[in-house]
Amino acid sequence: MRAALFVTCVNDAVYPSTGIATVRLLERLGVEVDFPEAQSCCGQPQFNTGYRRETEPLVRRTARAFEGYDYVVTPSGSCAAMVRQHYPAFGDPAATALAARTYELTEFLVDVVGVTDVGAYFPHTVTYHPSCHGLRLLGLGERPRRLLEAVKGLELRELPGADECCGFGGTFAVKNSDVSAAMGQDKVRNAVSTGADVLCGADNSCLMHIGGIVSREDAPLRPVHLAEILASTEEEPWS
Repeated sequence: MRAALFVTCVNDAVYPSTGIATVRLLERLGVEVDFPEAQSCCGQPQFNTGYRRETEPLVRRTARAFEGYDYVVTPSGSCAAMVRQHYPAFGDPAATALAARTYELTEFLVDVVGVTDVGAYFPHTVTYHPSCHGLRLLGLGERPRRLLEAVKGLELRELPGADECCGFGGTFAVKNSDVSAAMGQDKVRNAVSTGADVLCGADNSCLMHIGGIVSREDAPLRPVHLAEILASTEEEPWS
């Protein structure tokens, strides 16, 4: 099986370890991973802010970059949702075709590769935050939890108010900073209440927002992307 990695801007620029973990995980499961270097921003920030005309060249560029792949996998629910939910509306045949071939990482693992136990080892207490795009637009459901529950050594603890937004929301955090910060503080407070060492998520944009609050409040919590947990093994633990 061959797939292309859609790494996303946030991961490429700020969290490259998540991209590396995704490749390591997929290759361990027998997936051949390519990285089309022509990929760039999918256009989500522009589209969500109302700049549709400025989004169109990015949609076309992304669609062309991933032509020829049966599967395009991304460790980001928000970027997967942008492609799946909004690309068909641009009327570009290649973009519409890409929407049907794009998968968020956990749904690719569960639905396409057909695994929940990926052979991971992560001896920590973990609580899971489902991001809004994955929860509501993609309908990831229990897929991330099923993957986490199968990780050896991991104790999964229920997050109170798990379905509540963390407050990031892309440009929402800039335009409504006070509300955004308050929502993030609620999320951190709920996560700390579980006694978990790690707050896991499948979107680094959310984890970046939550991590900033964790840092400022010196909360006893470490945000970690789900891909990095799943990539970790007893032989090669992920730091």
